[in-house]
Parts: sequence; structure tokens; C-alpha cells
Amino acid sequence: MFSTSALRKAVLISLYGGAALAVLPHAQAQTATEPAAAPVQTVNIVGSRRAASSATDTVVPVDIIPMNKTAEQGAQFDLAQALTYISPSFNSTRQTGADGADLVDSAALRGLGSDQTLVLVNGKRRHTTALVNLFGARNRGNTGTDMNAIPLLAIKDVQVLRDGAAAQYGSDAIAGVMDIGLKKSLGCEAVAGYGQYAEGDGKNYLASAYCGVALGGGVVGVTGEYLDRGRSNRAEAGNPRTIGDTKVENQTLYVNGELPTVPGGKFYFTGGAQTRDASSAAWSRGGVGSDDIPSRNSAAMYPNGFVPYIDGAIDDRYATVGHRARIGDWNADFSQTYGYNKMMYNINNTLNASIANADLVKGGRGVSPSAFDAGGFSFRQMTTNADFSRYYDGVMNGLNVAFGAEYRGERYKIFAGEPGSWIDADGVGFGGNAGSQGFPGFQPADATNAKRHSTAAYLDLELDLSERVKLQGAVRHERYSDFGSTTTGKLAGGFRAAPALLLRGSASTGFRAPSLQQVYFSSTFTDFISGVPTDVVLAPNGGAVANAAGIPKLKEEKSTSFTLGTTWTPTPALSVTADLYDIKIKDRIVLSGRFNAGNYPELAGRLAALGVGEAQFFVNSVDTKTQGLDLTASHKATLGGNRLTTFLAMNLSKTEVTGIHAPASLRGYEDVLLSERERLFIEQGGPRRKATLGFTYATGPVETDFKIIHFGPQTLGTFSGTAGGVPNAKYEAKTSADLSLTYSVGKNAKLTFGGANIFNVKPSAQNPDETDNGFKYDSVQFGLNGASYFGRLWVKF
Repeated sequence: MFSTSALRKAVLISLYGGAALAVLPHAQAQTATEPAAAPVQTVNIVGSRRAASSATDTVVPVDIIPMNKTAEQGAQFDLAQALTYISPSFNSTRQTGADGADLVDSAALRGLGSDQTLVLVNGKRRHTTALVNLFGARNRGNTGTDMNAIPLLAIKDVQVLRDGAAAQYGSDAIAGVMDIGLKKSLGCEAVAGYGQYAEGDGKNYLASAYCGVALGGGVVGVTGEYLDRGRSNRAEAGNPRTIGDTKVENQTLYVNGELPTVPGGKFYFTGGAQTRDASSAAWSRGGVGSDDIPSRNSAAMYPNGFVPYIDGAIDDRYATVGHRARIGDWNADFSQTYGYNKMMYNINNTLNASIANADLVKGGRGVSPSAFDAGGFSFRQMTTNADFSRYYDGVMNGLNVAFGAEYRGERYKIFAGEPGSWIDADGVGFGGNAGSQGFPGFQPADATNAKRHSTAAYLDLELDLSERVKLQGAVRHERYSDFGSTTTGKLAGGFRAAPALLLRGSASTGFRAPSLQQVYFSSTFTDFISGVPTDVVLAPNGGAVANAAGIPKLKEEKSTSFTLGTTWTPTPALSVTADLYDIKIKDRIVLSGRFNAGNYPELAGRLAALGVGEAQFFVNSVDTKTQGLDLTASHKATLGGNRLTTFLAMNLSKTEVTGIHAPASLRGYEDVLLSERERLFIEQGGPRRKATLGFTYATGPVETDFKIIHFGPQTLGTFSGTAGGVPNAKYEAKTSADLSLTYSVGKNAKLTFGGANIFNVKPSAQNPDETDNGFKYDSVQFGLNGASYFGRLWVKF
């Protein structure tokens, strides 16, 4: 007879290494590195509010991914990239040529948008970034959570709930929930790492340290990290562009801990801050003899052309304080969470061509400043929670009742840039274009200070009908100050058909509130269409331009989700899990196409009256259907007297746009509202299949890890489009491989060397004039940089 604990052990050990045992709820016996007392049971599994739940008791798929091995031996130095190569249902893409989206790696689950996955830290909602992704093939028009604001060494594990959970956790949990659990163990450790691409650039330097100390009967863990990621460039000879990784310098500090208070109670706290200086290359401008003089360049400043750099100063802060205690027979948890993200743009190696041209007309050399403060934006979130739970062991085989309330306040600001970053100094229609080249600054009319609040209440029940049958139900009601209220529900169940076989399924409704960033973002920016620079106005919802176009007020996206799965352990050495899912989203918010005189003359006339030549909007207009399969299989064996672990993890996912519902004013113009190119961004922004086949062979102090990572094909649109006679971009399926060797120097030191994408696989070549970033391939699948090599030293002291 095989227990569910054996199943979980087999899967986690095979997928993530022996460190998995440390996070299993049934293995919470005191060790030398744990505090002597734990007054309140704090074992929690995302998706269940049962105080002493375990992953094997949940009726929906939950992955527990220990991060010890990744932080100590992994090829990737940040969380988003690390999870990309661990979890097949998770995707994160480093973009290039996508303005602010180059500075923050977006991430998503199951082929959906980055704002359709809810991220928690220690079970508490984490804030999103202030950034809206406007360019690039992935997460277009979405906000998301910056996974790389948290250092790897600070993380104990990442729990991934692969199921809709808005009825349990609220807005955004359509694709699933990710809960990042931070360390609070005793002892100290440090990691030093170095990596670079095979072509010699993109040099990475990592220094990270964690220390957990006993304090007042509890534990306080402190993590500090410095990460310097160098710029890479894959532009071919003769191409003035800079195509590759953004230059990034992160300085991060995190504190996490808990202290006993009254008998049976504890005070807990988390605090984190990161400053990031990042630099992304914009499109190049031509020199003497090109059409860019005097419109976008000055012969006196950059006679050979230039590449503007969009530099971002990012400030990210997070804090939670709370208290858990017993009130009679109830577990009570009161908490306050604060999140803040701010991004300010500084444009360098640039000019304002209108200033330079005005100077030339006045008899000067024709120069302007070469750097500008272009403004930026910030997002703040304050969340107050009160949660209660109680377990009744006399009801059937056990009933857990949980209920609670939440209040959340949010504020979004846009800051105007200095006048030189946006003014038209030589007058409208004259030689030099207005604003700093690469990224024109936010204008005073763009400045925003918007806020809203929401309240929520939920009820969550988990019932064991028998030793073989479990049920879960949840209902949640939320009311927002800006668009109204919504109620969601969830029902799930599990049936142990045999000791080695568990069947499980769920059905739920969900929602995602429009982000303040989507509602209020306002900007005039420069984009390129088939190599031609074009000024575009992105108009805020409810503003004069959006109202003139008949764009209705944004409302929530609504979803229905179904899962059906099984876990099977025919022998102690072999285990398999498989979960099917079906997610339908109605009124999905998308960033529209650009309306102008060429595609909608009547609307263009109304826009021209407001001084706008081309405009686009956020609008609830698309229905989608996402279906897929998550599969894991693992096997443990002995080969030559040593341990061999083999695992396979796979995700198959397909998203389709099933309907386009244009507002009344835009009916008949659905092909502009959502062009074929924009539709393909939604449907195939990420690969429709992804699989990892891994082998770990350990002999004495030496461990070898070899992974084969397969990325399925993608089809993306082109600027000209099939209607313009240009076929879509076909990216063929690609398979890469990672290899590393770790040598353990006793129990307290490990030295690892290895490589990622060791066969230097790259995406399929395309027409550079038709890609989103102007290069011969976009940032799809595994990126565009090729092979890389790394080394790490981990020590414990």
C-alpha cells in the first residue's frame, strides 16, 4: 500500500531534489536549525485554509517547489528565469526593444496574462508593478508582479496553485496563485556567482547572503543581495541597434521573522526593499544622409547616428506585519500589508530634435541636451486582512470552516517629465520632432493621481466526507469603489479510488478587476511601423479622447474554470500526476489597435479636433478559451551503486480568442480593435507546449544535473500582416539543454560549474522589418542570446 506522503515525496524529490523533504508538512519535526517552540501551527498550503493542511490533502493541483537547490547550484540568478526552467506552466521572457517592459521581466501561468496570476508572499497579497507592458509579444497591455524583486536566497519555497482561486483570494487569481514562502531558519549561508554568454557579453555578478538568528524565542532571517547583470548585444555587423539583455544592477534587502507573544500567539513580520538601476536600448536613429535629420537627429550632435538609452530607476518596497493567535477554539490572523513600486525614466544619449532645430534656426550649432528626466509612475497598495478558521473533528470525518474580510486601498500616480523631454520647441509641423528621442517624457496633461478601494468577505469550507472523499467550497463577495461588486464561487473534490490513485476536480468562477494602471495610463510615445517612426497617443479610460471615441468604462474580466486530474504511484520509485484544465474568460481587457485617418476616418476627425493624430485604448472586448494539460512523471533508481533520478514535466496549453465585442462606436472596425497581430499576441505570446526532461546522478560528493528543455512552436503576427501580403512569423519548435556539475566540500560548501542552452539554440530567423523588436527574431521561447556558462560557490557558516 502506498501512502499519499510517498507520492508527494517521489514527485518532489525527483523534480526538485532532496531538499523537498524539508517542506513536507508531515516532516515538521524539530531539527537543529529550527526554533525550539512553535506555539501556533503555521503549516499552510496555498489553496487550503486548513491550519495543518498538507499538499497531499488538497483537492486541486499544488506544486511545492523548494528553492534551496536553485539558489545554491542553479544556472539562473533571478527568480523569474529560475522558475521558467523548473515549472513548465510558468513562462517569463526577457524582452528587448520594448521600452519600460525591458526593465521588468513579465511572468505568467498557463499561457494567460501576467495580471491573471495572483502572487502572494508568505500567504499575503503582493503588489503589482506600476508598469503597463505596451510592447513585446508577451503580456501586452498587462500589469504584473516583479518576481525578481525578491532574492533567491531569501526564498524557502514557491507554492504554485494551478487552479482558479478568485473565490478564495480575490482578483487576479484566474490562471492560478503563486505563494512565495520566505526563510526563517537558523544559521547563515552565502552564495557568490558569475555567469556570461558564450559570445563574451552579458556578464553576471552575484553576491548574496542569508542569516537567521534566534531572537526573543523566535527567529529573524535577513537576506542581502547584489546582482549586476551586464548588457548583451546580438545585433549583426552594420546594425547600430543594441539587441539583447537590459543592463541591470539590483541592491536588495529582505527581513522575515516571527516572535512569540501571548500564549499560543505570535507576531510575524516581513520587510523588503530593492533599488534597481536598469538601462534598455531603444531603436537607433540615422545620421547624416538619413531622413532622421533634422526630424529625429542633429548633424552637430550625432553625425553617425545614435542609440538612445531608456534608463529606469526602480524602487520596490514590501512589508507585512501581523499577529496569529487563538480566540477560543478559533485560529485568528490579523495583518496589514504594504506594497509600493515606482519607476522613473531617464533618457540618455539622446536629444530633443525640436530644441536642436530651434537652436539651428537661431544661428546656433543645432544642439539640445543629451539627457532628460522623462518622468515616471508609481503604484501603492495597502491591504488589511482578518482571517478566522476552526476545525471540527466531530463533523463527518472532519470539517474546516474559514471566513474573513479584506480591505484594500490602491493609488496610482504618473509624474510629468521635465519640459525638455516633451516640448516642441520649433513649433508644430517644423523640422524637429518634439520630445526626447527613444521615449518622450510624460506631459503635464498625463500627470495622474488616482485611487480606489475595495472590500471583500469570504467563506471557505473543507469537508472530509470519509477517508476517501474530500470536498471544498468557497464563496467571496467583493465591492470596488470604481466599478461595482462581484461574487465568485468554487467547488472542488477529491476521491481516493485506490491507495495509489487519487482523482480530483474543481469548478469555479473568477474575476480580475481592471488595474488602475490600465484605467489611467496616459502617454504620447514614439513607435516604429515597418521602420517608420510614428507618434501614438494612449488615451486614459474616461478621458476626453476615450470618450470621443465612445470607449465605455472599464469593468472586471469574468472567468469560469474547470480542472480534472489524478495522481498515481504504482511503485514507490515511480509516480505520475496529470491535470486537465479549461479556462474561459469573458470581457478580457486588451490594448486596442491604433485608430487613425487611414482605418477609421470618421473617428480620426473627432480625434483631430482634440489635437490627436492616432490613438489607442484599453477596452473590455475579447472572450478567450484556454485548455491544457499539466503532466509530471518521476522515477528513482540505482545505477552503478549510485542514485539516479529521472523526471519529466510537461505543459500543453492552447488559448483561442472566441469572440470580439466592440463598443457600439467601434462596431465594424473589429479588425482594428483586435488585429490578427494582436490576436496572436494573446493566443501565442508564449509557446503552446513546454517540457523538461531531467536527470540527476549523484555519486559521493559529486552530483551531475542534465536537463533537456523543449519549447513548442509559436506563430506571431507581422506589422504588415497577412492582409498586407506578409505571412505570419513562424517560430519552429526548439530544444535546448542545461548541464552542471556540483562538488560538495564537506557539508558546508558546494562548488558548481555548468552551462545553459549549451548547444547555442536560437529562435527561427524572421524579416527584421516585421518583428516587434526590429531584430531577426523576437524574444520568444528561451530568449535570443544563445549559450551561457556559470559558476557558483555556496557556503554555510
